[in-house]
Amino acid sequence: MTGEQEAREAQWLKWRSVADLYHAFFTGLILTVVSRRGTADAAEFVFRVFRRQQQKRFLPGLQKLGLDHLPPAVAAAQYHYLSNWIGGVHVEYMYETDRKAWIRYPPPRWIWRGTAICGVPGEVSRAMLRGWHANNGVALGDLRLGFVCTKQSVDGQDGLEGYYCEYDHPLELDQRLVFARHLEAPLFDPATAPALPVASWPKPRLEKAYRNYAMEYVRTAAPVMVQVFGPEDAGYLLHLTGKLIGMQYFDEIARAFAANRGTAKDFVAFLRVLFEAHDDVAEISLSGGAFEVSQQTWKLMADVPDYHPACAKVLEGLFEGLAAGCGRHIPVHLKPAQGGKPPFIWSIG
Repeated sequence: MTGEQEAREAQWLKWRSVADLYHAFFTGLILTVVSRRGTADAAEFVFRVFRRQQQKRFLPGLQKLGLDHLPPAVAAAQYHYLSNWIGGVHVEYMYETDRKAWIRYPPPRWIWRGTAICGVPGEVSRAMLRGWHANNGVALGDLRLGFVCTKQSVDGQDGLEGYYCEYDHPLELDQRLVFARHLEAPLFDPATAPALPVASWPKPRLEKAYRNYAMEYVRTAAPVMVQVFGPEDAGYLLHLTGKLIGMQYFDEIARAFAANRGTAKDFVAFLRVLFEAHDDVAEISLSGGAFEVSQQTWKLMADVPDYHPACAKVLEGLFEGLAAGCGRHIPVHLKPAQGGKPPFIWSIG
């Protein structure tokens, strides 16, 4: 392996570690809402996140993936297969007819990583389907398209599965997602599944898309938290989740960053790599025995139309948690920022 290839592989490993961090944050955020606010609030939050994602991503994604010419049921199912595959989510696709196409998310489920699946109520999983899958027909302008869910993994079944069905008549709101637990998806045949064109999806693009897939959920979730629960409660939940996830995941992320643990200096070196892996710009200086980190950009939240300063609690919590994972008594303070936007000035140590 050449030096250039080694550098690329190292960069991709850092991107994947950032994806793991934000993946964990998003899953953790849902569990924080479940445990602190209850199932109904968590279901409302998940519905709003996935509906927002669907409205922003679905139609442009169909074009980007070259699926916009397909029949609605097939296009919707293939979209879920390919877009989730890019993000590292295990999905299966089974064509039945032009008006009926299956998708299946076998275990282990990406979104409910590890033991998290034990803390997710069925209502929260159904909210995800209501937010996205049930609305694809509306987005396509075809009110005959609905989604039939045949299994839910959080209910103890062997995966989440169902099929897109184009009916002979327009569907009412409560008909766009229905359940048929007596049915089972056909077997998956990888040879018949759609594939991304290699020429337009080379390895570097796929690796960056893998990172962005997980980060996009947090980009969506933070402003939704503020809008649904208000700035005070949302800020608390975002900060708490960030701190818990940061503490749990420092060692895992640090290995990919080749970072040491123990001191404020070690943590600042870790942050430098983290900012680079985010594609963010930061300047680091030493003043009065403490490090000052001037974060010039926060691309995760750039151009979010309903951004609120409380969204910055994501970073504040994550950095405090990561510092605690790095070593004991490494203080992290965020100085007040105008409008709650970069530049952010962090005092560390």
